[in-house]
Amino acid sequence: MIAISRAVVSLLFAAGLAQPVLAQSSAAGLQAAIDPRWTSSFDAFANADKQKMPAPGGVLFVGSSSIRLWDNLEQQFNTAPIVVKRGFGGSRMEDCAAYLSRLVIPYKPRTVVVYAGENDLAEGRRPEQVLKSFTRFVEGVRAALPATRIAYVSIKPSIARVGLLADIRATNALIGEYVSHLDNARYIDVFTPMLDSRGAPRAELFREDRLHMNQAGYALWHDLISPSLR
Repeated sequence: MIAISRAVVSLLFAAGLAQPVLAQSSAAGLQAAIDPRWTSSFDAFANADKQKMPAPGGVLFVGSSSIRLWDNLEQQFNTAPIVVKRGFGGSRMEDCAAYLSRLVIPYKPRTVVVYAGENDLAEGRRPEQVLKSFTRFVEGVRAALPATRIAYVSIKPSIARVGLLADIRATNALIGEYVSHLDNARYIDVFTPMLDSRGAPRAELFREDRLHMNQAGYALWHDLISPSLR
């Protein structure tokens, strides 16, 4: 079982979210029925795999629309010989954990980069619940692929969701603390560099919808994530 700090465990139990020392690793790896919202995305993944299954040992990016909308992601991280993108828009951290056996395990990556949790908060979930979903994800990866490195990209600040900044900060703090006690794992802070001198989201990094990033935003992410992939 993965060692985690007393502070994190205490927060989970206080919120009534922890099973005996969180969840069993094997539970995260069970094959889950696909929610109709994600059927088209997982069908597309399956079709791509049928045409050419990525070789094991690559870098796998999973998560929500911030991953799905990243154009030419595979080419931008050219220091890694194999880069696979499996983002599905609107997804939550709990979805990444629930569909681990489809989303991560088949690719046998040496590193999995995950961006998720923002949509959980937007739907009303609490920071402790996002942490619980992330621990399920980690335990599932560790159970099936113990040598795979896990890199968590912090939840970004966005203009459209400025009202969630307090919850985003709290979630990032919880997950950052949790990751700091894991072996072979990295927490990547994109939150802080995306704030201006007043502590507000930097408008120049976003598209017109003020939620999703533009090329400048992704260029910043590339520079922040790249060192974790070397």
